[in-house]
Amino acid sequence: MPNALAKETSPYLLQHQDNPVDWVGWGDEAFARAKAEDKLVFLSIGYSTCHWCHVMEHESFESDEVAGVMNENFVCVKVDREERPDVDATYMAFVQATTGQGGWPMSVWLTPEGKPVVGGTYFPPEDRGGRVGFKRMCSEIGRLWQADRERMEESAEKVMNHLRTESTADAVVSGLPDQKVFGDFIDHCESMFDPEWGGWGGAPKFPRPVVPRLLLQLADRFGGEEGEACLQMVDRTLRTMAAGGMHDQLAGGFHRYSVDRYWHVPHYEKMLYDQGQLALLYLEAWQASKDERDREVVEGVFAYVLRDMKDAGGAFHAAEDADSLPPEGGEKKREGAFWTWKSKEIYELLNPKTAGLFCAAFGVEEEGNARPESDPHQELVGENTLFRAASDEMLAEQFGMGVDEVAAELGRAGKVLLEARMKRPMPHRDDKIVTAWNGLMIEALAKGGRVLDRPDLVEAARVALGFLKSELWDGEVLWRSYRERRGTVPGFAADYAFLISGLIEMHAADPSGGWLDWAKELQVALDRAWWSEERAGYVLRPELGGEVLMEIREDYDGAEPAANHVAAENLLKLAVLCDESAYATRGEAILRAGTRTMEKQGFACPVLLGVLDLKERGVAKVQVRGRLEAVLAEKLRETYLPRAVHAAEDGPGEVILCEGEVCKKWE
Repeated sequence: MPNALAKETSPYLLQHQDNPVDWVGWGDEAFARAKAEDKLVFLSIGYSTCHWCHVMEHESFESDEVAGVMNENFVCVKVDREERPDVDATYMAFVQATTGQGGWPMSVWLTPEGKPVVGGTYFPPEDRGGRVGFKRMCSEIGRLWQADRERMEESAEKVMNHLRTESTADAVVSGLPDQKVFGDFIDHCESMFDPEWGGWGGAPKFPRPVVPRLLLQLADRFGGEEGEACLQMVDRTLRTMAAGGMHDQLAGGFHRYSVDRYWHVPHYEKMLYDQGQLALLYLEAWQASKDERDREVVEGVFAYVLRDMKDAGGAFHAAEDADSLPPEGGEKKREGAFWTWKSKEIYELLNPKTAGLFCAAFGVEEEGNARPESDPHQELVGENTLFRAASDEMLAEQFGMGVDEVAAELGRAGKVLLEARMKRPMPHRDDKIVTAWNGLMIEALAKGGRVLDRPDLVEAARVALGFLKSELWDGEVLWRSYRERRGTVPGFAADYAFLISGLIEMHAADPSGGWLDWAKELQVALDRAWWSEERAGYVLRPELGGEVLMEIREDYDGAEPAANHVAAENLLKLAVLCDESAYATRGEAILRAGTRTMEKQGFACPVLLGVLDLKERGVAKVQVRGRLEAVLAEKLRETYLPRAVHAAEDGPGEVILCEGEVCKKWE
């Protein structure tokens, strides 16, 4: 019989509905049951496209023996971190503080009051490689709860009080930092930069688009040698990412991250928030450099998202899994199975000359092309992750062909392989609609439509916004997610902030659509729901039994930008678009509260540094008056203006640029 998760809508929770574990969802009922049954709560947090979550499920949660130990000792609770980022952040703080690391699946044992006792991430089913086995861990923790409860409760109380103290310290609102923080950021980027392969740091290597986007903005700020240094780091990173296996060479779009420094072998899952942010990055890079390769990458991302990630209602799905059944058959899923190729498969699909050309172009080798350090578990032996190993010019010389002939032949071959790939067993799709991530994608589509003169992209953004407004906005509250029906979790600060950012960009693409009015409504609701005067920012406030577990003010721009930082940028832009200084006052409060972070850890908050630049140089208002001549319209679309907001009114066909109190004609 399915467990209680069968009534949920989250794909991650539904994946566990047939486990022999007596799973329940997060809520007061689970903890009341734990108290009544005199048990600890075992909390497992993950997401549906998480590889190691799948591994732990298969090894432990599908085991009748392990499930018996779990059910005997604990009330077992499953949480989808994408639905409940507040719960995830609360207990991730505990796991990181007590183990020095974090990740998913997250495994935490809690008292019936929700206070953490023991935590970790993945556990093997039995003792292995120096790691305690999960079954033994469950048995021992269950025994200690009965034999030494007082000490466990005392320890949990101390830890929870410490975490609350750390998380709820009032913000120190001081003056804004000196512009030295920008130079410090550039110096830090240069010290960590990989000059050969681009990116910052070694393996694993994450795209983290917020870093190169700020470097583009600082190149605009400084110009000269300093600006050129920024542009060189961005260009090298974008070229190597686009050429690597992290970039889907057949279908467009990007995988989550690279397990090596070469951007070659990726962790194969595809996340919507990456597509939106990377599309914006490559789009702005194209504006700044006019390198057509950047435009090609952007077009590929949009093609992938609109073809493969679009929901029937017009909004966008959350993710595609890394794991799938191998094309040659079998019952065990393998990471990358959908995406990788054996050399012989390519020669079976293409004529020998074209196959030879394609394999040379994309680094295909008979024994597989994963370096040993990129495949420590030897899962990719004989498999090839496509990456661009040779340019069209090199191939033309090698194969005695014209450059255009090479490009055309590779294009035709790519279509044949993509068609064949689509017949393979498909990876799992997490088809829930997350409001925040849709906001990021809508921002990219709206800006892409305006910059590339693609009305179809603007229309896609409009349809997605229509879905969010009808299904996830009730006029008072924005909701976090949708799958078959609206979820039960109200939206968090990120949902509001990312959607407002998308609406500001949509206003630029479609000034008469009423998008700015909705953005203002959402800003009021965001302030009402999540603003903390003491913290000078927006916070997460997970509750249990009517009490706040912890108040968390996030200020790290990681895989997703911090909601506070995006909100601060929105507020400065709304102040100019709406001519209301109250927005700027709140935006500056967030900035001032982040001064210490900008001074001490600028690399952690590139979005906030970008907001500081907006504050110092000012938000520029681009006023389009009437219908522009084609040449002027094209120039405006293609000019990189990182500080600009856009508005429109009737007029003689001209562009007016206003900065502060000074307005002038832009030509």
